[in-house]
Amino acid sequence: MFLHILFATFVFMFAGMSIYADVWNNPYSKNQLKSNIYFSSFFSAPKHLDPVISYNANEWSILGQIYEPPLQYNYLKRPYTLEPLTLKRMPEVVYLDNKGKETSDENRIAYSRYRLHLRSDIFYHPHPAFVKDTYGRLVYGALTQKELASIEDVYDFSKQQTRRLKAEDYAYAIKRMAVRQYHSPILDSMIPYIVGLRAFSKKISAVARGKKALHRPLDLRAYHIKGVKVIDDDTLEIDIYGKYPQFLYWLAMNFFAPIPWEADLFYQQEGLHAKNISLDSAPVGTGAYYLAQNDPNRCMRLKRNTYFHTEYYPTAGKQSSQKLPFIDEAVYMLEKESIPMWNKFLQGYYDASGIASEAFDQAVQIGSSGEMGLSDAMRKKGIRMITSVQPSIFYMAFNMEDPVVGGYSPKQQKLRQAISIAQNEEEYISIFMNGRGVPAQGPIPPGIFGYEEGKKGTNPFMYEWYKGKRVRKGLDVAKRLLAEAGYPDGISQKTGKRLKLYYDTTATGPDDRALMEWRRKQFAKLGITLVIRATDYNRFQEKVRKGKVQLFSWGWNADYPDPENFLFLLYGKNAVVDTDGAGINSANYKNPVFDKLFEEIKSMENTPKRLAKIEQMLKILQKDAPWVWGFYPKSVALVHSWFGNVNANAMANNTLKYKRIDPQERVVKQEAWNRPVTAPLYWLVCILLLGISLLYVAYLRKEKTVISRSKERE
Repeated sequence: MFLHILFATFVFMFAGMSIYADVWNNPYSKNQLKSNIYFSSFFSAPKHLDPVISYNANEWSILGQIYEPPLQYNYLKRPYTLEPLTLKRMPEVVYLDNKGKETSDENRIAYSRYRLHLRSDIFYHPHPAFVKDTYGRLVYGALTQKELASIEDVYDFSKQQTRRLKAEDYAYAIKRMAVRQYHSPILDSMIPYIVGLRAFSKKISAVARGKKALHRPLDLRAYHIKGVKVIDDDTLEIDIYGKYPQFLYWLAMNFFAPIPWEADLFYQQEGLHAKNISLDSAPVGTGAYYLAQNDPNRCMRLKRNTYFHTEYYPTAGKQSSQKLPFIDEAVYMLEKESIPMWNKFLQGYYDASGIASEAFDQAVQIGSSGEMGLSDAMRKKGIRMITSVQPSIFYMAFNMEDPVVGGYSPKQQKLRQAISIAQNEEEYISIFMNGRGVPAQGPIPPGIFGYEEGKKGTNPFMYEWYKGKRVRKGLDVAKRLLAEAGYPDGISQKTGKRLKLYYDTTATGPDDRALMEWRRKQFAKLGITLVIRATDYNRFQEKVRKGKVQLFSWGWNADYPDPENFLFLLYGKNAVVDTDGAGINSANYKNPVFDKLFEEIKSMENTPKRLAKIEQMLKILQKDAPWVWGFYPKSVALVHSWFGNVNANAMANNTLKYKRIDPQERVVKQEAWNRPVTAPLYWLVCILLLGISLLYVAYLRKEKTVISRSKERE
């Protein structure tokens, strides 16, 4: 009987192993995997989901799906192109003189008026803040401790309602931006442009302090900015000082996303603050998705906004019939370590992934000419590589105020040109970036108006154009330039001593030693001694702002895709030494001709005339060489075959709505890639079964022997 029971038990175990073999290591349920859900990860918890505060790519990847500023970037067009998002059409721009009258005379323009016409079919996702009684008062506007006792999440409220987007919501958002206590990172950037914002910010910040002291909510509806006017529910006007066409780019950022007054007052309740329920944790938007779960220590989940307005997938020709969004839900799991995240991607449990340095050789192979391609293992899985050059630049700057490396004489120019040639950026990209970069020819990266491809866009002071390719000038050219600068073989003709330069950096860890040694070798090739001065980031920033550096490395990522956003990094009036450290021109470069051209192009439309002036500016910069033109970083992402409509767009943050998932293909491949090897378990069970059986037989024999002996004694 025992053997029968034992046999039945193991038959049941084998059956269970067979039935559940395909889900042993699956982090999701079968229903989830078969559903139209996107699975991804995040590596650090977002600190701010309030659009007025947030300025972090990790946060914007969530916020961009929830909030809708007036404009967005076309998902497919390059160069990057703005288009209406919540507007009926692009903003109308009217130029005014000092008396407020319309003018077309460039010399008389005192203000630019942007008129925004909103669509009437845009609604917020359902939220308790919109629930009102018959008198229009917020039902949840004065919550008691008793009412809050059962509330842990914004969706715990029994009632949820929506309302349509109004022009006053955009005005309200700009008012919130002006409150100093909210710490908007772009307030000081907007004050010189939005008419009346400076005075309003000063006034409303004082009001906010008073309200806080009295524990009263701040209702911004009662206060108004001179240059921001709500004409009606569908029309908003914003007045800008002078002419500033780049303001349109700001209207595509989350800082200008609408904030309904109901949500602002709802979240100001102290009881909700005590439970960490606020705009920072539970955003309210009109986007394609809403934040259904916010557990930053484990999982964040977006779900389709059922009230999302009509929008179609972009096409080159006539309007598409493909209605957005395609994906119903997005699940983001916290992954603090890169290797577990990478392994889950290979198993098919994440739909897309970046490439950690530890996994680079497994995923990518570099061709003989330096181009990146997928490894055979990745291609066999049907994985695709999505690459794009980012609208960013990393560079090494010369302090132009420094008596040795600065200055504008021909000799000083040649010293910087020689050093620039010797810095082998191609080698740097290969060794330290795993090929993920493009050597820079100037400050403007690809995809931005003013960038030129081919021979025309080649820096003639650093490169030769040879057989249709850019070739870095040889070390002999660099040494000749160095000698002409007064330092033959790195020896000063004035002092007879070897030239010694100082490089400030925050690279202090053991992993940075190889990089610093490489940097020394680039200078040593010219006979120059490079002294590395490593320090912490705060001290480093302080030295740069005070002009107490000689050489240092820095980088810049575009706020918006306009050449002005890169050329202003070298505008003389932005020099840090002349602005008490507030300027953005860390190299302290000041060339009067360049500055004059910058002042002309910064407010111009993208026309051939503007392009011609930008070309002049680039030639000046290439000759003066205030930076070693480092590289434009290249992003590399891998996506599975079931993840479609994936296009690299470095400026757009609301791209989830365009993407597709084929859950059936995903399930099939996951099961094929994660089928457990059960043979060893079967063998182990068989051995155990055999061992137990033998022990049981031996036990029975022993019992029989004992019984027989007992009978013999009787």
